[in-house]
Amino acid sequence: MSETGRTAMGWHLSPGSYDIVLCVDLCETTGGSSVRKQELVKELQRNSVTFDVRKLNVGDFLWVARERVTPVPGQLRPPVGKELVLDYIIERKRMDDLCGSIIDGRFREQKFRLKRCGLRKPIYLVEECGSAAAHLSIPESTLQQAIVNTQVVDGFFVKRVQDAKESAAYLTIMTRYLQKLYQNCTLFCRSRELEGDGEAESEKMVANLSCSLMAFTEFNYGAIKNKCQTVREVFARQLMQISGVSGDKAAAVLEHYSTVSSLLQAYDKCSSETEKEKLLSSVKYGKLKRNLGPALSRTIYQLYCTRGPLS
Repeated sequence: MSETGRTAMGWHLSPGSYDIVLCVDLCETTGGSSVRKQELVKELQRNSVTFDVRKLNVGDFLWVARERVTPVPGQLRPPVGKELVLDYIIERKRMDDLCGSIIDGRFREQKFRLKRCGLRKPIYLVEECGSAAAHLSIPESTLQQAIVNTQVVDGFFVKRVQDAKESAAYLTIMTRYLQKLYQNCTLFCRSRELEGDGEAESEKMVANLSCSLMAFTEFNYGAIKNKCQTVREVFARQLMQISGVSGDKAAAVLEHYSTVSSLLQAYDKCSSETEKEKLLSSVKYGKLKRNLGPALSRTIYQLYCTRGPLS
């Protein structure tokens, strides 16, 4: 049985030539409440889950299909197996962490990065922390609303659990589900750069039990937080600093105006102040295709076009 092969679309992993492995971000095992973090690792070990701790540049948990390799006689270490990232990625949030990330702005940025990471099934794993939420600096009702918005507005799947033990149980169940789901699949390597072009037509020729996935190295490099950013990415981050602008709303604006310069040129073509204020009001965002609205449109216009300090 061959382990890997090459096609016109690039290399692939054949059924039976790879293992499904859970990857745990290094930050989930070190620092902070080390006792709580070690509890999750110990639970995974008790459940006989095959996992690997490594640095993930986005998300806390994901799964890879890792090529099975055979040690080479005379070599100390076996060859490094190829890895493809499955389309499931998990961001884990305790209520206290959720509270802090909302206050400092990380929450919106994390959701934006998850939606843009190239994996199609992002998941939020929310640990309720029992009564601890009552002592946080944000009302519990606000935190619960943020969780609901993450599911309904942003389109993430949200799984609620009580503690680290339940988180480990969910990761165990997901790992076994994915092992069964992919056991008969031929996995093809796709390039992140080719998404959205003619490559998609080639992928339609792949059988139902086959999958087109990114190599882990390409995925993880593409998710580096502080790597050089394009003008488009900087514009998106600017927009998301505005109160009320979610990742979906920022993405909708970028579909029409990919840079600040193109937006300013559009404002210059408007014949009146009122027209400028309403320029973005009919921009559609999200799955429900709602309008951005006049209030947010006016706020964005004032931010980019007001000379001098904003009142």
